[in-house]
Parts: sequence; C-alpha cells; structure tokens
Amino acid sequence: MSMDAKLVEEDIDFSSDEEENPLNGPTSDEERKGWDLFRTKPPKDTSGSLASAATVKAFSKIAKVIAYIVTFIIFITGAVIAKGTLLFMTSQIKITDKKPDVQHGYCSTRAGREIEASVSMEERVGWVWAIFFCFVVPELFMFFRSMRICLFRTWKKPSGLEFLILVTFETLHVIGLALLVYLVLPNLKVVEAVMLTNCVCLIPGILKMFSRFNDNTSESKRKILPYLLTADGLAIVAQLSGLFLWAALNWSATNNVVWILPISLLFTSFGWWENYVDKESPFVVIKYLGELKEKMKAVRYFSYIFLTVWKVLLFFICMLCIDWIFVGSVNHLFDYFYDSFHEHPYNVTEIQLPDQGTRMTSTVAGSTGQVTQTETLIAWPNTAAYVFCIQAGTALACFLAGKFACKIRIQAIGFALPINLTVPTTITLLITFCGLRMGNPCYFSDVIPPHLFFECPDGGYLLATLTNQHAWAWVFWLISQAWITSHNWTPKCGRLATTEKLFVYPFYNAFLVDQSLAMNRRRDDDVEVETEELKQIDSTDVELSQKYGYDKNQETSSDSDSGSSISGDSLAKKVNPTDYITRIYTCATMWHENAEETVTFLKSIFYLDDDQCARRLAQQYLKVVDPDYYEIETHIFFDDAFELSDIDEDEMVVNSYVKMLIDCMDEAASFVHQTNMHIRAPKKYPTPYGGRLVWTLPGKTKIICHLKDKQKIRNRKRWSQVMYMYYLLGHKLMELPISVDRKAVIAQNTYLLALDGDIDFMPNAVQLLIDLMKRNSNLAAACGRIHPVGSGLMAWYQMFEYAIGHWLQKATEHMIGCVLCSPGCFSLFRGKCLMDDNVMAKYTTKSSEARHYVQYDQGEDRWLCTLLLQRGYRVEYCAASDAFTHCPEGFDEFYNQRRRWVPSTTANILDLLGDYKSVTKVNDNISFPYICYHNLKIETNLNCQILLMVGTVIGPGTIFLMIVGSWSVAFHVDNWTSFWINLVPIMLFIIICLTCKAKFQVFVAQIMSVAYSIVMMAVMVGIILQLSEDGWLSPSGIFLVFTAASFIVAAILHPQEFWCLPCGLVYYLTVPSMYLLLIIYSVCNLNNVSWGTREAPQKKKKSDNTAEAAAAMAAAQKKNKGNALLSFFQQTSGDKPEDEGSLEFSLAGLFKIMCCVHRKPDNGEKHQLLCISESLTALNKRLDTIERIINPNFNGPRKSISRGSTRGSVRGSIRNGIPVSSTSSGTESNNLSAVNEMDDEDRFDDYDDDDDSQSSEMIERDNLINPYWLEDKALVRGVVDFLTGNEIQFWKDMLEKYLYPIDEDKAEQAKIAAALKDLRNKSVFTFFILNALYVTIVFLMTLEKDKVHLNWPLGIKYNVSYEYFDSPSWPTVNVEMTYLQLEPIGMVFLLMFASVMIIQFVAMFFHRFGTLSQIIATTEIKACSKKASLSILYQLEIVTIDDVSDDAYLEKNAFSIVKQMQQIKGEDDDDNSRNGDHVSRRNTIHRIGASQKKPQFTGNLDSQFRKRLDSIGAAVDLNDPDVRKRMSVRRDTLHKFVGRRSTVLNEVRRRSSVAIQAQEVNKGRRPSMAIAGTQEYDSD
Repeated sequence: MSMDAKLVEEDIDFSSDEEENPLNGPTSDEERKGWDLFRTKPPKDTSGSLASAATVKAFSKIAKVIAYIVTFIIFITGAVIAKGTLLFMTSQIKITDKKPDVQHGYCSTRAGREIEASVSMEERVGWVWAIFFCFVVPELFMFFRSMRICLFRTWKKPSGLEFLILVTFETLHVIGLALLVYLVLPNLKVVEAVMLTNCVCLIPGILKMFSRFNDNTSESKRKILPYLLTADGLAIVAQLSGLFLWAALNWSATNNVVWILPISLLFTSFGWWENYVDKESPFVVIKYLGELKEKMKAVRYFSYIFLTVWKVLLFFICMLCIDWIFVGSVNHLFDYFYDSFHEHPYNVTEIQLPDQGTRMTSTVAGSTGQVTQTETLIAWPNTAAYVFCIQAGTALACFLAGKFACKIRIQAIGFALPINLTVPTTITLLITFCGLRMGNPCYFSDVIPPHLFFECPDGGYLLATLTNQHAWAWVFWLISQAWITSHNWTPKCGRLATTEKLFVYPFYNAFLVDQSLAMNRRRDDDVEVETEELKQIDSTDVELSQKYGYDKNQETSSDSDSGSSISGDSLAKKVNPTDYITRIYTCATMWHENAEETVTFLKSIFYLDDDQCARRLAQQYLKVVDPDYYEIETHIFFDDAFELSDIDEDEMVVNSYVKMLIDCMDEAASFVHQTNMHIRAPKKYPTPYGGRLVWTLPGKTKIICHLKDKQKIRNRKRWSQVMYMYYLLGHKLMELPISVDRKAVIAQNTYLLALDGDIDFMPNAVQLLIDLMKRNSNLAAACGRIHPVGSGLMAWYQMFEYAIGHWLQKATEHMIGCVLCSPGCFSLFRGKCLMDDNVMAKYTTKSSEARHYVQYDQGEDRWLCTLLLQRGYRVEYCAASDAFTHCPEGFDEFYNQRRRWVPSTTANILDLLGDYKSVTKVNDNISFPYICYHNLKIETNLNCQILLMVGTVIGPGTIFLMIVGSWSVAFHVDNWTSFWINLVPIMLFIIICLTCKAKFQVFVAQIMSVAYSIVMMAVMVGIILQLSEDGWLSPSGIFLVFTAASFIVAAILHPQEFWCLPCGLVYYLTVPSMYLLLIIYSVCNLNNVSWGTREAPQKKKKSDNTAEAAAAMAAAQKKNKGNALLSFFQQTSGDKPEDEGSLEFSLAGLFKIMCCVHRKPDNGEKHQLLCISESLTALNKRLDTIERIINPNFNGPRKSISRGSTRGSVRGSIRNGIPVSSTSSGTESNNLSAVNEMDDEDRFDDYDDDDDSQSSEMIERDNLINPYWLEDKALVRGVVDFLTGNEIQFWKDMLEKYLYPIDEDKAEQAKIAAALKDLRNKSVFTFFILNALYVTIVFLMTLEKDKVHLNWPLGIKYNVSYEYFDSPSWPTVNVEMTYLQLEPIGMVFLLMFASVMIIQFVAMFFHRFGTLSQIIATTEIKACSKKASLSILYQLEIVTIDDVSDDAYLEKNAFSIVKQMQQIKGEDDDDNSRNGDHVSRRNTIHRIGASQKKPQFTGNLDSQFRKRLDSIGAAVDLNDPDVRKRMSVRRDTLHKFVGRRSTVLNEVRRRSSVAIQAQEVNKGRRPSMAIAGTQEYDSD
C-alpha cells in the first residue's frame, strides 16, 4: 500500500487512541520475563448459544434445500393442473347454432368402428357453473380478508373519483375474463388456448414503458434507457400480435366469435395496471394513477368489500348474457343445475368409416364417416364438481407456494422460474395427452369419463401444431411476458414480508393464476432500511449533524410537525438515508451476578461487536450493500455499584461485582476471539448518579457501564429501565439538533435490546427479532425463546416448564392475539413505541399504593408490555431467536423468584382484562375472543387450564382434590380419611406462612415438597389402577393421554428441545409443590416486596454496626422484660455481656454457671474510646468553623482524607464550574490542582497500606470532578474523562424529577407496610374462601356421584347374563350397561380443558410453520465456491486467491470473507497448526523463544482487516513470476480484484478530504460557517 493511501486511511477516523487500539500493550513494568512466558490458551466455546447456533445452522441449510425443491414442485404442479383443468372445463361448453357443439372420441372395443360422444346441454350447464364457482373462490377469500381487516384494523375510505376509477378497471377486467373463458377459449383448440394465456400483458407493458420516464432515474440507468425502451416496444408489439394473429387466421363468415378475442385479452390486461404505474412519471395520467396506487395501501380493503361483490355479480351477469345471446335463453342454467352435478344422459354415436386409412385421424369432431347408430348413456355423477375442487385447490396451492417462496426469499427458483415454465410445461403435457388419446381412445378411460376430453388440435403432435397453427409466434409471446414480469427475478423485499408488501393485490386470479401472480408481485418492494449508498456508513454528514449540531434539512422542515400530515414523497426529501439504518442499544441491568454469568453475558456482547464490525467493513471496503447492517452500542446499568471503602469509611468505591466485571472483560474477549487478549482499561467518568466506565471493543463498538450509587439515584431494575429509556430516547435522540422528521425516522429504526446480566445469545438471535420489527411497523416488542441454564432438580423442572410455556402458551398468544409479556432478560423494544403517550411517562410512576408495589415493582417487564398493549401496539414471540439465561438452582431462590412473579402476573392481567373494552377498541391485535381465551385458561405454565381466570386462585384447590382422590385409590382409604390426611398439613403450612419468617416458610415448603413427591408417585400408581379399572376411554384416561400426547408432539415439532421432555418427570413430581404450596406461599407473602434473589450483605460502617448491635441488644432486653419469670432469672444469673466469673462451667451451651461474678476489665477501655471519639467529633466541628472563616466558598464538612494521586490521567478542564472533556494543554482549574500537582514518580507509586496513613493529605472532593472511587486500585489504569455540560444538566434534571432516591421515612414505610399487609390479608381471605367453596362443592358432589352425575358415553362396561326358566326353552339374555359417572363440574372442566388444549395445539402448528419460514429465510446457502490449494500469501491461511478472484463471489460472500480477514486469532500465536496437533510435532521451545521477541498485538478488527487487505494487494503483483506461479486463477480475474481495491481507496481519499474540510469548518467560531461548509460538501 502506498504511503498516501495509508495516511488517507488514518485520516478518515476521528476516533481516539483508545478506539483505534482497544487492546492493551505491555507496559515496562508488565514486560514478561523469560521465566514467565508460559500461557493458558482459551478453550473453544462449544456450549450454550454457540452450540445451539451450530445445530440450527446445519438443520436450516437442509431445510432450505428441501424448501427450494418442494416449493418449485408445488408451484409448477399447481399452476399446470389449474390451467389444465380450466381448459378441460372450457373444452366442454362450446356453442354452435344455440346447441352444444362438442364431440369427443369415445372408447370402443369394436374393431373397424369409431364412436363419438356428444356433450349434452345438461353436461354443459355443469361446466358453466363450475367455471363460475372457480372465479368466486378467490373473490370470497378477498372478501373475508377485507372484512376481517376492516373489523379489526384501521382503514380509510377512498374518494368518489378514486372509487370510480377502481370500479372501471375491475369492470373491464371481469368482462374480459368472462369473454375469455366463455367465448374465446371454447372456440380454440386446447394448445392454442394455453398459448394465448401469454398474451394478457398488453396494458402492463404499455404502462411499464411510459413509467420508465422518471426524473429521479440514476445516471447509470439513463445510459441504458434507450435499450430498455426498445425492449419494451418489442414486447408490446409481440403482445399485440397475439391479439390479432389467430383472429385473422381463423376468421370466417360464420365464425365471428374470434373477433371477440382481441377485446377479451385487452380488457383482461386492465386488471394489473396498479403494479406498473409510477407517481414520478412525467405523464399526467400515469402520475395520477401512481398517486392512486400509493393511496390504495390504505383504502384497498374497504373498497374491495364492495368490489368483490360487484365482480362476482358482474361475472354472473356476463355468464347469463353470453348464454342468452348464444343459446337464446338462460332458463337451462337453472333448470339443469341439479342434474348437471348428478347422473345425466349423453349421446354416443357409432360412425362407419368409408376408408380404413382415415380411422386414426377421424376420432374427433369433423369426421367424414357416416352415422350408423346413436345410443344414450348415463354420465358419471359429480364430474364437474370434482374438477372444480381440483382447479380451486391447485390454484390456491400454487398461490400459497408462490407467496411462501417470496417470504423466505427463494423467489428466483420458487417463484419466477416456475411462472415462466408453466405454459411450456402445460403445452408439452397437453400435446402428449392428445397424442395418446388419439392413438388409443381408451387410454384415460379409468381416470376421465370416456365421453369427455380436451379439444385437441387436428394434427395432435408437436410438429404439426407448430407448423399448421402458426404456434411459432407463441415463443415471442412467452418472451414478451417474461420481459414485462422480469422484476420477479430480482426481489428486494425483506425477510418474511407481509402479503401487502409482496403483492399489489393480495390474492390471485383463478383462471390465470401464473400470470396474475407474476404481474401482482410488487416492483417497488425496496427494503426501507436498506443502505443503497455506501457513503452512508461513517458519513461526514452524520458526524456533523450529531456532533456539531448541523442539520442540512432543518431549515426546510422546521415546521413539518405542526399538525399537517407529511406525504412519503416529502418525507423522503427531508430525511437522510442514514436515518433508516438500524440502531440497537443493548441495555443490560446487572446487580449481583457471579463470574460465570458475567463472562457469559460479555461473550454475547463481543460476538455482537465482531458481527457488526464485519458488516461495517464489508460495506465500507467491499462496496457490498448489506440490508441487515446495524449499529450497536452496549449500556450496562449496575445497581448498587458502590460500597464503603476499607481505607476510609467516609468514602465510596466500586464494589466487588464491578471489579469482577472489569476482570471478566479479558476472559470473555479471549473466549470469543480464541486468543489471549487484554482489553484497554475503561475510561472513567464521574457522573451525578455515581460513575461511568467506557470500554472500546475490538470492533470499535462501546460498552458503557453506568455505576449507580443508591444514595444518589433510585435502585432496582424498573428505575434502571427508566434511566436508559430517558437517556437514550430522550436525551440522545430528542435533543439532537436535527429536524423532527428525521427524529421520527430514527426513532422508528431505533431499538432497545433489554438484557439481564447473565444472558447468553448470538447475533443471529438479535437479527431474527429485528426481522420481526421490520415486518410490522406497529410491533412494539419482540421476545425470543428463553432456555434456562443450570444443574439440579430445580433447573430440570424449569427446563420443562419453560419449554411447554413457550411451545404452547406463548405460541398461542402470538397467533390468536399478541404476547402479553416480553421478558426483560432478552427482548427487543422499538424506541418510537416506548416514546408514545402513557408509556415511558407512566412507567416512571412512583408506587404509592399497595397494589402498585405488586404490579409495578415486582413485575416491571409485564407492566411495560401492558402499557404498550393499552396503547394499541403488538408484542410478538420469535421461537427461532434462542437465548440462554441462568435459572435459580436452589429451592429457596426459586420460591422467592416466583413469589414476585405470581402476584405481579395476576395483577397485570387483571388490569388488562379489566380494561378490555378500551383495549380491544384501541388494539387491533386483542379481540374479544382473545379476551375469552385468557378468561378460559389458568395463568400458570401448568397445561391443565382450569375453568375461568379465577383458575389462578382455585388451582391449589384442584391439585388438592386430585391428591385426595388419588390417595384414596392408591392406599385404599375412604374419601373422608384421605381428605383429612391431606387437609391438615395444608392448613399448618398456611398458618406457618402467616406467622413465621420467610426462610422458615421456604424450609417447611421444601420438606413438604419432598413428601409430596413421594405422594405423587402414589398418585401415579392410583391413576394406573383407576385406568385399569375404568379403561383408557374414561375421563381420566382421555385427560392423561391427551396431555401426554400434546407434550410429545410438541417436543417432536421442536427437535432441538426434545431433551426437555424427560425433565417432565421432575415437573410431574413437583406439581403439588409448584401449584399448591408455591401459590399459598406467594399469596401469604404478598406484603413482602423485596427482590428475594441475588441478595448480598451490605458493607456498613463500624459505628453503624456497633449502633445496630446495641439497638438489637436493647430490643432483646426489652422483649425479655415482658416475661417476668425469665427476667428474674436473667437478672439473678449474672449472665450479662459486661459480667464474667472467676469460675465458669457450661454443658454444650445448654447452661452456664459462673462463680465469683465481677465486671469485665475492658469496660474502662470502652469508656476511654468513647471519650476519644467525642473529642475528635468536637475537634472536627471546630476545624470546619475555621475553614469557613478562611474560605467563604466552603459549603460543608470535609469530605475525605486521602492520597492525592491517581495512576490514571485526568482529561478535562472546568469551565464555569462544569467539567468538560478536553485534551488541550491549557491551564487547569484550581479544583484539579490537587490531583495533578504531584510528579510522575509519586503518581505511579504503589498503593501500599503502610504508606497511606503517612503520605495522605487533605483533598477537597467534588463528585463531578474527583470523586474518591476514581482512585480505586481496580480502576487505577483507566483514563479520566468528563461528561459534557449538557449531559450533566440532563442527569441533574432527571434525578430531580424522576430518579431521586426515595427517602426512608419511617412513618411512610410503616404506612406502606400496613397497606401491604392489609392487601395480603384481603387476598388470603379471598383465596381461602374461593378454594374452600370450590373444594367443598366438588368433594361433596363426588361423594354423591351416584345421585348427581352425568353418564360418560365412552368406556361403557357390558354385563351379559343368561337366565333359564324352563329347560326346553331358550334362555333369557340380560345385558346390563354400566356407565362411568362424571360429576357436572368435572364435565365443565373437561370441556374447558379440551377447548384450550385444542386452541393451543392448532396455534402451535401454525406458529411452528412461521418459525420454520423465518429460519429458512435467514439461512444463506452459498454457491459452491472454488477451492484453491494455493493462497495469495502462504502465510495467510484464511484468504485464498479464489476467495478474492471472482467479483460475484465477493458480492455473495463479502460478510464471511471480512469476518475471516478481521480475525485477531493467530496474531500472538505460533503456526503450530500447520504441523498438526501431534505431540511430537509441537515446537514448544521455539514458540516460547519467539513469543519473547514478538510484540504484543494492540490493534483492533479494523486494523487487522486493513493489514490483510494491504497484504493481498501487495501480493497481486502480476509481474512477479513467483506470485504468478503460486496463483491458480486467470490474469483478468486478478485485475478485477485490484481494480476494486483501487476504487475503495479512491472513495476513502474522497471521504477523507470531505471530513478534513468539515473538521476545519467546525473550528470556525460562527455557526453559519459550519453550515456553509457542510452545504458545500452536500452539493459536491
């Protein structure tokens, strides 16, 4: 690479040194010695999300290959059969002289004879109606779709003129179709008819040609515009020839019907006008139609409610008119309607041939033989109905296959290719069938009625047809259709696009299914977020607008949001292309995660960094447009991140969890990049809420860790979410100095990825969620499939619980309505939706009532989704997006987690259902049937959905009754005994939950869970015994079989998760614990609003510990005084903390005897220490008073006494009292002098504890300048920087309004505690009463089942007895039937259970199909690339010459090539891999010696890619014979790659010069200069 090119590449990046070199190099102190060169290489990461991704990738490739084959076969088969059956129907309805004129050769076994069959009027009527019904089927689909959307979605009405234009086009189209199928096709031979279907593209061809004249056409297209117009003209000429060729050739004085042919084809082509008009056309008519086309997106479905009815009515009228004109009456269409679809007569005529030689050519109408005999036979019944069903079914299958192919982006092979092959394939098959039939009239007699067949050509064979019928012209018609529909070969739609984005008209034409799909497929389906210009990435315009406040569109769009609606055209001119780029903010909330969980989370972030960098470099250097490109920034919000310092109790430092996060950064990076890495120490920022750490990752993305000090900002997850919503969407977006229109577009494409601190996922999982967001602009949130990770019985239980919850419950919610909860551990939220009214602002509501603490703080994720649903947005579930989270492994941790979840889930669903009228009115996705579904199912993951929403409460009663019944069967005890045996422990547990501490409650629940697990085994035995007695058709048997079968089938449909099924045994054993004891524990602890999980003891001051100990002792003494007898013994025993005895005796701590009691000698020391403490306090107050006198600006007591040095450097200055980032060498403020006055030797001194007290000096501290935590040892290497004044003010305002710490007012806390306890008591009372009533009613009805029951119709037992009265007579046979008895409530339960299970089962099937479609759509099957044995550079193993030789290969595989070329792996490793992994071939000592001399890599992924790209360019020296000898590709191919590389460098130079100019403009003092400079760049 030339020196100027290298300089240019360096100039284009305005990033700091930390961004350019995010990896740490060794310092002089850290230089590795010769004895310390041994290393630990990171192991390969083959678990969790990485292993899951590898499995899914292999499966998805196989599935996509199958999809290619199956889609192609279904499409072309359906299209050919649909077209063939249509021609079969039209071959039976020809009319001549007001009578049917159709004769077909009849199957005859008589030698020397020929028999002809004539179609009767009854037969013809059936085919006329069958054609009509074929037309009606897609119109019915369109009618029902329009009704559904108008009922449940938003819609608009068209104007009168617009509706009139639509009616006109549709009327012409329907008239043309009626003339075509009822007059034109019946009068043509079948081969001519199928050829003629390629001539219905005239109007689209004309509109396409005139729409090419566009002012916005690019220069490259303008150069080839004459050639395109020429091709359009030739296509129009070819279409016109089809209109008149056969009409002219077949014209006769008695056959005027052929002149209807041009009219029918012309009118039919009006049906596809919409896809070929352009609003940018200079022609007024086409421009107006183009504008109408844009409006049709909103008014289509309302219009087609009426248009579908009109089209069916008009087609019916045309059918009647044609028969009235050509038959003379229409009565026969109704008189023969019934007979035509049942048995009816037809005539068979035997013909004597005058010449034996003409027998083979006279089997159809026109025979020259003589009629000798006529016979009437009976036709097969329902033939027309069968053909109609085949035609309608195959046309629908063809449409669905084509739509599926477009959705999963296999359009070229699965859609465009079969469309163009349909007519040739049909012609080939028809000619073959006709030839076989003419050779043997009985050939198809077993399949087709012997008197019916196609209207075959006289010649019968291909050569005769092409010569005699001038069929050679059909080739030009086929080519012209292919040209007019050529847009089908280059689709631009996104993955899984909606039908409206794929097709202009959402359904098909039954008669011309292939042509209708070809011309309905949208030509302007560009992806909204596709970056078409590569200069958008890292463009200078974005840097200026976001960094320096300039917006080139601000002047023209300042009033754009004043209330008037903005059209898409004007909006496109007011926004920048970069505004459509997908921006993702990953927002993770962390608290007390362990090291394993932290590393897992960080690995996911590093994978995202690597993926984003590869996509950015592919666009920047290889000129490849990536529709999946995104920009990402990671934010971690660390709750309670500070603790008291061990050195100075008055100061705060980061806690051990933050330090663990810092330590885990290198480990995670090494895992991902498979080489030992050291990430540069984070940059440190003091902030109003605590602090901030910023890392720059190898891919140049950032991790910004916000350290929350609970003394300055509110704690807990909900307030962290409020924090990042307002910061990212409020401050960073809405305060940008750009136009409102641009902000709207950016907000639409900005997403917040909510994560937990232990989540594990791959970039593909995020991409799948983004695909859902792009598919539906009203989608506010999308969640993935959450897999629990852990070990032990509790983890196994959760694996099965999560599995069935996602397989059945979430899939059903997604399909019939929308998901009610998107879990915060892995969910994607759209920024625009969160910014809507009553979402973000309402989410900041401070809990003021007892119900708020349960709904808002215990279930914040569900409440946020509830707010979004109440605003009309949708929440979806993506099963293909896998994420893994660590689940509770301990029983107590699990119970505390669910203690939060159960009440909050119930509260949020009740809130949503209670407001269902307004929700169903606002939200199109939540309908009344969906509300009924949620009222039918229990809101737990137990798939025995029970009765109504109250099933959540009476679920424990149901489990209790199940155990009672099974206990009595298993242990052979009566029902009452079983009832009391099971009731007593439950009542005891309720009392314990109401009176004892939570830990003891969980302990008791754990013991009872073990006991109930044993009982559940007895229950299983009881169920088996009951089934052996009642049979498998009993209600219990059906319940068991259906439940087990649903789980097994669901597992089979989720093969990747099939291993979750064995965990169902643990799930079964813990049913009483989870759905009886856990519900009781959750309800009884409703007043406990603590988090309950990941809690750790807080470090406190020694004085606080002493005070708390004293307070506890005083409380204990006060409590003991209440017991007089105990107090007496305590007072007389001498057992006091301050007393001791000369002789003491004790026995295992049960009692202690002290003799000669006296005071402990250290009491005097305590007294002295107390006096010294009081003296120091008084001295400190006096010093503060003196300081105020000397320094009037002194505002408070001394903050700390600490060392005044830090190993990091402070980058910044103080301007007007506000710290701002700066790197200049100007004079610093006096407030920073204490930090920087020490020399370098003192600055880098070690922090030895022995020297701290001696070398410390007084430092005045400011939380926004030099807080104590900046000097922490774990952070000492980091650079110090400061926030801007604008951001500091934002955080101050934010803290003041929303996030200030809630004061610990004891009176208020007592009031809230009392309200929570009152809420708990009411809930317990309601819970107890409902369960008591339910259990009492069901149990008593069970006892009286003989009197009050329903006879179960299945599993009847028969008792046959024989009774003899007299010995000679026959015995009397008595048959007694014994029915299984089912109480009415059991019947209601069974019906409810069956209904919900069927709904969930069907919804799961549809959702699995959608998931499979999404997986296939995101899978790329690369073409077989050439594998060269030699490489460009033998030292670059990952880049072969074939990888860069072919330009097309670069386009298709740019992302994977860049990902390989940017790898850091191998930079600090040896080349042992070339020698293999055999032990004898390892050059261990040589590697150690080389590693000592080899400098450590300090670059990033960008530098790695540029280095290898430069090496490739240097290697492609065509004049070097050694290089020529190593290369296995052609010389011109190498020139292509070198040319592409030169193009990239030229673009880099251009961007660099513009960037430098913008930087110089920015240095000017006047804003107008910056604006002028940027406008000059834009115009350039």
